[in-house]
Amino acid sequence: MVDQIVAQSINVAFDDRIIAEYEEVLARPKFQFEPSQAKAIVDHIRLNGVLVSAAPLGVKDLPDLSDLPFGEVAVAAHADALVTGDKGHFDYLEAFGVPVLSPAEFMELLDNLAAGDP
Repeated sequence: MVDQIVAQSINVAFDDRIIAEYEEVLARPKFQFEPSQAKAIVDHIRLNGVLVSAAPLGVKDLPDLSDLPFGEVAVAAHADALVTGDKGHFDYLEAFGVPVLSPAEFMELLDNLAAGDP
């Protein structure tokens, strides 16, 4: 998915809270990004993504409150989808009309769109 972001095949909506989360997450050893690669990805999102001013959704009963900025930004941006490895953390987005996809589901959707399949 990083390739699609860099190639600008997809737009990433963000706010300052999300940028801070990306900086922290991309530095984790399990993702194996060199610090310069992680910085380049975040800088690319800042320069080419969609900066959103998100209003609070008033959602309080969540498995992980640190996920809330992603939902708020997705709703404010009228996102086509929120892509996450924690789909169950975002069940509430259905009420706001934002589909929640796993990375595998999202990549399959992109492949289908590239192949001209609906």
